[in-house]
Amino acid sequence: MTNSYTPGLVAGRLDADEIAVNFADLHPAYDPHEAAVAADRCYFCHDAPCVTACPTDIDIPLFIRQIATAQPEAAARTIFEQNILGGMCARVCPTETLCEEACVREAAEGKPVEIGRLQRYATDAAMARQGHPFLRAPSTGKSIGVVGSGPAGLACAHRLAMKGHDVTIYEARERAGGLNEYGLAAYKTADNFAEREIGWLLGIGGIKVVHGQVLGENVDLATVQADHDAVFLGVGLGGVNLLDLPGFDLAGVRNAVDFIAELRQADDKSSLAVGRNVVVIGGGMTAIDAAVQSRLLGAQSVTLAYRRDRSAMGASGYEQDLAATHGVQLMTNVTPVAVHGDGAAQEIELEYTQAGNGTLQATGERIRLRADQVLLAIGQNLAEDAGLATKRGKIAVSGAGRTSLAGVWAGGDCTPGEDLTVVAVAEGRDAAEDIHAALSE
Repeated sequence: MTNSYTPGLVAGRLDADEIAVNFADLHPAYDPHEAAVAADRCYFCHDAPCVTACPTDIDIPLFIRQIATAQPEAAARTIFEQNILGGMCARVCPTETLCEEACVREAAEGKPVEIGRLQRYATDAAMARQGHPFLRAPSTGKSIGVVGSGPAGLACAHRLAMKGHDVTIYEARERAGGLNEYGLAAYKTADNFAEREIGWLLGIGGIKVVHGQVLGENVDLATVQADHDAVFLGVGLGGVNLLDLPGFDLAGVRNAVDFIAELRQADDKSSLAVGRNVVVIGGGMTAIDAAVQSRLLGAQSVTLAYRRDRSAMGASGYEQDLAATHGVQLMTNVTPVAVHGDGAAQEIELEYTQAGNGTLQATGERIRLRADQVLLAIGQNLAEDAGLATKRGKIAVSGAGRTSLAGVWAGGDCTPGEDLTVVAVAEGRDAAEDIHAALSE
């Protein structure tokens, strides 16, 4: 696929002021009064179901009670003890399918306590202060190599540094953060939050980040092992799934991951070229983020095409509704057949599908849509397994992230499980505890 110039891709469809409004914070922060009112709705349940639903096991009733009693920084410590990336998770976590879906208020009234926004209120308050909330333990003299600075790698590195170990993070890209820096919608992480959060996290000390280190290219697992007492792999999913179909090599067709990354790194979003008629293939969070941001950049028509029905989409109902409210047409039970155009995309051909006998079947009925830009969001794959045992195309792990190779742990999107920021944080944290226990024996 190529990202060459095409007549349909135009920069500056909207001026800078419109772009700034469109990409403003999706959920503006609470002020103290709003936070107090929201916290007052919590029942402070015993054996709260919201805690069980949180992958990082944050004591949600406790931190909300601390907010209710005007102690937001104490609330933040409650959060950070379990989830050091609680600020980012408050912004991007699908709380509507996790803690808020489990909230007793949701069951009783259809309106949960806004746990995510309360978490953001507390973590923002703490991060605005000078200094880091945790101190390092005395040095152990042990060294750990962490490959990848995404949520799993950062959570692992911070917990290990807290326990007195020295950590070196090997990062492939120019900026640390992984998915948080390159893969999330800009309106979810406004004001350069991902970079600011990493700077704050590194305030614990004992963590060194080395950039330009690509596993399997200029750095290999054996070398990292030789230099450290233990290794944690948080390499994410560096590869993207493509479609080998007619016309998918035309200009104007690209993967949505690169589109989102380019948008996230742009100093001037109004300078980004976007099609007049955009079609996004996929049904997950990446597809939604690409579709909504295409609209925010000024695309006149954006269609999200998914091969199954809405109930099977990876994106939550909330995200689907968010796309619809931004003018994205959700087209389900269609699969791509070809892209048509003279050197550049002009139309996409889709075929309707139906479920039958436990499989997805093509119906033979086809439709063409105008499309000068086609974005593929059909999943990612593991770019480098470093020779470790794999399971379902990811690095196989047991217990708290132990791989098939002694002294090597892994977590996050590169291992089996849900590909969520909050899950990656939990896996990095738990692997760090296991690494510490192993090194302490």
